[in-house]
Amino acid sequence: MKPSQSVALRGEMAQAAAQLDRKMISCCLCLDLLKEPVTTSCGHSYCRKCLQHHWDAEEERRVYSCPQCRRTYTPRPVLEKNTLLAALVETLEKTGLQDAPADHCYAGAGDVACDVCTGRKLKALKSCLVCRASYCDSHLQRHRDVPPLQRHKLVEPSQQLQENICPRHDEVTKMFCRTDQKIICAICCMDEHQGHQTVSAAAERTERQRELEETRQKIQQKIQHTEEDLNVLQMEVESINGSADEAVKDSEKILTQMIRLLEKRRSEVQQQVRSTQGEAVSGVKELQKKLEQEMMELKRRDAELEKISHTLDHSQFLHSFSSLPALSPSPDSSSLEIRPLRYFEDVAAAVTKLRDEIQQVLMETQTNISWTVSNIDVLLKLPEPRSREDFLRCSPQITLDPNTVNKRLLLSEENRKVTLMKEVQSYCDHPDRFTDWAQVLSREGLTGRCYWEVEWRGWVGVAVAYRNISRAGGSEESAFGCNEKSWHLYCSSGGYVFYHNNIWTDVSGPGSSRVGVYLDHTAGLLSFYSVSGTMDLLHRVQTSFTQPLHVGLWVGPGSSAELIKV
Repeated sequence: MKPSQSVALRGEMAQAAAQLDRKMISCCLCLDLLKEPVTTSCGHSYCRKCLQHHWDAEEERRVYSCPQCRRTYTPRPVLEKNTLLAALVETLEKTGLQDAPADHCYAGAGDVACDVCTGRKLKALKSCLVCRASYCDSHLQRHRDVPPLQRHKLVEPSQQLQENICPRHDEVTKMFCRTDQKIICAICCMDEHQGHQTVSAAAERTERQRELEETRQKIQQKIQHTEEDLNVLQMEVESINGSADEAVKDSEKILTQMIRLLEKRRSEVQQQVRSTQGEAVSGVKELQKKLEQEMMELKRRDAELEKISHTLDHSQFLHSFSSLPALSPSPDSSSLEIRPLRYFEDVAAAVTKLRDEIQQVLMETQTNISWTVSNIDVLLKLPEPRSREDFLRCSPQITLDPNTVNKRLLLSEENRKVTLMKEVQSYCDHPDRFTDWAQVLSREGLTGRCYWEVEWRGWVGVAVAYRNISRAGGSEESAFGCNEKSWHLYCSSGGYVFYHNNIWTDVSGPGSSRVGVYLDHTAGLLSFYSVSGTMDLLHRVQTSFTQPLHVGLWVGPGSSAELIKV
């Protein structure tokens, strides 16, 4: 063939190739343009590698088929290159028409890629449980066109196809063993699961689907109820915020009025003191002026007398002295009372007394206000702690009040431990001190939810009491557990006894050197526990507390009790 004819032929081939449908020169196995095309004797063309891979899979049967028409060959044919198709593909590639259609979507990170695509892979549209492969839309066409493949089970693209394959028999798992609650294959049913209750995976799915729907229905009902509860709680939050804002506003108004009353009283006291000061000073100055005038008159008279005393003429002396007027009577200096003066010191003492009284009232009312604030009635009630770890989360810092400790009790360990001593300790007198009973109260008043532990030795009482419990004397009014203001658990090696309002109750429980106390002030709950390896409930009180409670300890001879840092 002449060169000119070859060029013309190439031009005609290029023109023809441009008019060809892309699918006509594409491999039906990889759906890409034919690469090193080969043609079977039945006339169908494939990429050499694609057809070789297909026939490699049929090597065991020694029967080789055409992927399109299913014509079989024995022995395996020798593949020869189709030079015409190779030339057409080469020309088509040079024209730039080989670009993938714009609507092809390539697989990215997290996508299931087509297992057949070469080069850059497309997204898989379906996964075949029989073939154990995933296919894009183009490569899935064989499962739609070839009758034997139409019976294959196609599912949504999955990267875990191997999970549907029995690792022992390499078969698709289509059965479910209810005995072992396990997905198995058909061979497993006749092997190690023989005699077990087995059903198809589809049947089990139907049963489980029903359970799933029932569970979902319960969850949805719970979601609905939870949403309703959340709405109620949101309304509670808004109510609490609104009530708190109103309380702050009203309290601010009332306290501001109190401050203004104090400022008014301060101004009145200042004005009264200054007024009295002015009157007193004015009186003193008036007397002072009068005395100064009298002193000037006396000095003038003294000067006249001195002048007359120097007169030499006797007659003139007598005449001048007799003509002097008589002195006006006036009190001498001894008439003024000489005494220590206090002036306004008593005023400061009176104001100091008023301050102390107001401070005492404020302390008492602050306790009531704090208790009222901490005991607001809210909708949400927290459950009681169940484990020691839960109890310990409610532990406040508690110390014993030195102003309340009996003088025979020794305070130590940063005011957390008391020991009964034979000698009287050097505590100063204080109205809050227990005078007769070997008792002490905590500095802190407790409200809300609190938990604390007491390590004890000998004879010890673990108690809670109101702040206004009596302190003086040895009567029942000041002894823990002998009045309505205190609750007392007596601990000794012989066991436990609970006292309240002078009524005692025997308490049974495991002995331990540590007692835990749980207080839910709002709920009116007081519980005592024996704490060792476990927490064992000893006694529980359900009542209504009207004031903040203070921790109380009573200590017997040779005994000690300590609030433990937990």
